[in-house]
Amino acid sequence: MRPDDEAFDRLLGYVEAELGFATSYYDDSYLDRRVSSRMRRTDTEEYAEYHDLLKDDEREQEALLDAFSVNVTSFYRNPEVWEEVRQVLRALSDERGRIRLWSAACSDGREPYSLSMLALDDPEVDDASIEITATDIDREILAAARQGVYENTRTTDIGEQLAPLDEYERYVDRDDDQFAVTDPVKNLVSFERHDLINGDPKSNFDLVVCRNLFIYIDAEHKLPILKTVSKSLSVGGYLVIGKTETLPDTLKPAFEPVARRLRIYKKTDHTSVQ
Repeated sequence: MRPDDEAFDRLLGYVEAELGFATSYYDDSYLDRRVSSRMRRTDTEEYAEYHDLLKDDEREQEALLDAFSVNVTSFYRNPEVWEEVRQVLRALSDERGRIRLWSAACSDGREPYSLSMLALDDPEVDDASIEITATDIDREILAAARQGVYENTRTTDIGEQLAPLDEYERYVDRDDDQFAVTDPVKNLVSFERHDLINGDPKSNFDLVVCRNLFIYIDAEHKLPILKTVSKSLSVGGYLVIGKTETLPDTLKPAFEPVARRLRIYKKTDHTSVQ
């Protein structure tokens, strides 16, 4: 045991009890990286010292909660996955009059806007039937997502990210290195705050996209979150998780793989998800 493990545990206990962030659901190494980053920013060297600072500084409390939020995202991350999602949207458009989609842990909005642009871009998808709900726990990132404005950086080329679309210029207004999502794209998406860890399931979604969240979550808590997501799907609905993530064995009977390598599944049974 490191000499500061107890101080680290006390710090996490404070964050969970007083700030309402369920640290016990997350992997300790992930939490330690985020805490250590804030400690460097605030010139604190010990967990106990940072704990004292945190108790007295509301702005630092907000900064730490923001640091804990998982905000790594891009448009059309893993394009081959999105080509299969295109096929899913086509199938749903053939089968159902109204199509309800949920982008869970949506971060800065690029994932739900990717869904919206894909629906608008594909002539075989009835975009008038599409309703996209996008949720995240972080209020600030949701506010940024509603704005729908993104910028090229040294390591990020928005134009390259949008390459899976035939004519991405139809869906974003570009001003030099700044890209603003157009109103028709925004109009298909509604943003709301939702806590996947402590919040209730939703209901009757035809497609849930929840990608690359579970790599940060402690192993014992992945199942409850995936149950929440699974309960939110209608029978015959589709689930998309990250390419490096897997369904727990207890949930596999409720799903059949549509594209196993791409981690896209179809819900076939609601009784297995309790």
